[in-house]
Amino acid sequence: MEQLTIIPPRSGTAFVLRKGQRLKVVDIEGKQVSDFVCYNLADKAEYLSSGRTIDYAETIFLTKGHPFYSNRSNIMFELVEDTVGRHDFLLTPCSADTFRIIYGHTHPHRGCFGNLCEALKEYGISPDAIPICFNIFMHVTVDGETGRIDVLPPKSKAGDYVVLEAKTDLLIGMTACSAEMSNNYAFKPIGYQILT
Repeated sequence: MEQLTIIPPRSGTAFVLRKGQRLKVVDIEGKQVSDFVCYNLADKAEYLSSGRTIDYAETIFLTKGHPFYSNRSNIMFELVEDTVGRHDFLLTPCSADTFRIIYGHTHPHRGCFGNLCEALKEYGISPDAIPICFNIFMHVTVDGETGRIDVLPPKSKAGDYVVLEAKTDLLIGMTACSAEMSNNYAFKPIGYQILT
């Protein structure tokens, strides 16, 4: 496999992606989610918007060919390659509260939210400025009648990937997700590579 930067299990990172660069995100071992968020590098009050992206795409199943919009309705990036075809843009990043409320943990892990807070802090991003993430490889189903959601094991296999192309200079935050259900109850690394 090409030279990848590795995000260790249950951790996160942040970095800059310039306009025109492509970011490849790889599920190294399979069935591992990566929570992804981005901000306009020039004005970090502009961030990736789940609501606007879903609204304009008219689908919750975002894949190759879809542009992803900011809270100001500007295109931040486009998904240009996708070997899986199923990701989630509905659910919030897992957090200590997730593990306390859903899993009943008394000493919960800080989760993707905590990992993103830590990684993005040096760029001036506060916890309240972290929105719903694009949960790459996450498999969420929605019952069309009741609206019930279910988190199922990701469809991604070892080596599956997505490639996104930045449409402006971006600050990226990414994780190797920490939630049991999201990753088929095993915590694995995520790889990424910036393609120019």
